[in-house]
Amino acid sequence: MNPSADGLLTPSDSTDSGAQQIRDAIRDAIVERRLAPGTKLSESDVGGLFNVSRTLARAALQALSYEGLVSVEKNRGAFVAYPSPEEARQIFAARRLVEPGILKSAAEHITAAQLKHLRHLLVEEGRLMGERGQSARRAEIKASGDFHLMLASISGNLIMQRFMEELVARSSLVIALYGQSSASSCGHSEHGDIITALEQKDVDTACHLMLHHIAHIEADLDLRERKSFGLKEAFEH
Repeated sequence: MNPSADGLLTPSDSTDSGAQQIRDAIRDAIVERRLAPGTKLSESDVGGLFNVSRTLARAALQALSYEGLVSVEKNRGAFVAYPSPEEARQIFAARRLVEPGILKSAAEHITAAQLKHLRHLLVEEGRLMGERGQSARRAEIKASGDFHLMLASISGNLIMQRFMEELVARSSLVIALYGQSSASSCGHSEHGDIITALEQKDVDTACHLMLHHIAHIEADLDLRERKSFGLKEAFEH
């Protein structure tokens, strides 16, 4: 936001801030899998939900489309993105390239207090794994993603941090579509092993563990191509 000379927000500042708040709220709902892939997001419904104009709702949806989280289709409107199997593979290929670099940078900057915070996230994730119900499951998924986002934050690279926010959100879409098990989308014990390697200043092991961790997540996905049928054909098979 860019305040005016007298310290007050201009109308455009207020608009930008409002669109960002809506975007962040919808992104959180996608990450936590409260919004499923393919869910329609009409400008009027979004505007009504957040008590804003359709123009502001449109700006928020457009921002999400730039991040690959929303698909805007001509004459149909906006929908939560529905990534293809190939897009899913590309998302995890990107994570394999990016996250070891984030770990190396984080290892150079990490403090005792930040290590303690990572351990706290791990404890919270473990607590949520023992609870039942959809709300606990959503919170567990968010806690898993927060671990990766915290590492990006520790790296001190704001560009990488924003990139990881997109990758974590898009990974959540992929897991919602193609995940096969009810296990945590991010292995709890693997997070702990990565923290231990960081505590021991063993960066190479931390990077190896991260790559194994990402491969483990991807291995739980069923990315086989499926032939689609029309309504009549679907019930003939």
